[in-house]
Amino acid sequence: VTLDYRNKCEFSIGRGLDHEVTVGFRVGRYMNNQITNIAATDCVHLHASAKAVSTAVQTYIRNSDKEAYDEVSHSGYWQQCTVRTSAGGDCLVMFQLHPQDMGQNEFDAEKAKLEEFFLRGEGASCPVTSFFLQIDGQRYPNLKVASGLHHVFGKKHIEHRVLDLTFRVSPLAFFQVNIPATELLYSKVREWCEVGEQTTLLDICCGTGTIGLTMAKSVKKVIGIEMVEQAIDDAKHNAEVNGIENVEYVCGKAEHVLSEITGQFSHGAQLIGVVDPPRSGLMPSVVDAIRRCAPLKRLIYVACNIKASKQNILHLCKPHSKRYPQQGFRLVKAVPVDLFPQTPHCELIMLLERVPSPRGRTTPSMASTVSSTADQ
Repeated sequence: VTLDYRNKCEFSIGRGLDHEVTVGFRVGRYMNNQITNIAATDCVHLHASAKAVSTAVQTYIRNSDKEAYDEVSHSGYWQQCTVRTSAGGDCLVMFQLHPQDMGQNEFDAEKAKLEEFFLRGEGASCPVTSFFLQIDGQRYPNLKVASGLHHVFGKKHIEHRVLDLTFRVSPLAFFQVNIPATELLYSKVREWCEVGEQTTLLDICCGTGTIGLTMAKSVKKVIGIEMVEQAIDDAKHNAEVNGIENVEYVCGKAEHVLSEITGQFSHGAQLIGVVDPPRSGLMPSVVDAIRRCAPLKRLIYVACNIKASKQNILHLCKPHSKRYPQQGFRLVKAVPVDLFPQTPHCELIMLLERVPSPRGRTTPSMASTVSSTADQ
């Protein structure tokens, strides 16, 4: 699948070359204000319903009494529109705005206008099944309207089918953007894990639980770790609707919870890890925590940004030293998967295996390392 595959699109809002408000993608450079927006209608990798929503949003803004947000002057309201679609016909829209000095009554009135436009007005031709307004309170702390997601109408999530399983995805939860290629990727991850009935799978950065759940019926247990609470809720729901019971989810930062989780396993345990980090890669503290997981002998690293992940792999594979008292890993093999046709990007699956400890020396456990560090 190389066309119409992308199920999530983040559209920028700004002025086009004709100085009209355009919903699409930002091009150019901010230097000397050499920036403009171009429409997304000719992008062959975007789903048709996502492009239809971008056109409808553009019409709404052009007829609105509120201007598009200006990144230079920080004036205006409408900032970005995110569209998520599924093969089952779901279409979720998140419309991000800066409310400026809007009060609650004016904000509620805008919600009503959007509902009217997309359910009974010009935007009704778009197959929108969920609609949210989004306010980023971290960037704009002095607001009269509550930050976060504000449900406008429709369902509060979308659903995807992957390898015969159903997955609920909340508006802000991560999910792969190309389902057919994702099925190929997850199948290859499962093959390289070499799981068995006594295997415990450690799904680090598990998101909505996709990787672990697609392998759950072949292992003894799946333990998923994720710091986004909404994603953990989705993962638990996905396990339930698919009738999968041998899973456990821990909400927290991996560097904080890995020690307690892996401390219950012996060095001979069949513990295999899978990590699918965000584009920025893993934080150094997470890499250190993984290295300290002595029972973890095999790790599958799924990189969506190879350059950002390079330092992670180098640190995982560094030899034993005072800085790294545990044995590192070695990169055994790697294979790319084209999740993003029509672009220069791809996913890279890497298999890493723990370097055996030299005879006569025992690799310190994670718990003992943490304890000795604390004593110092």
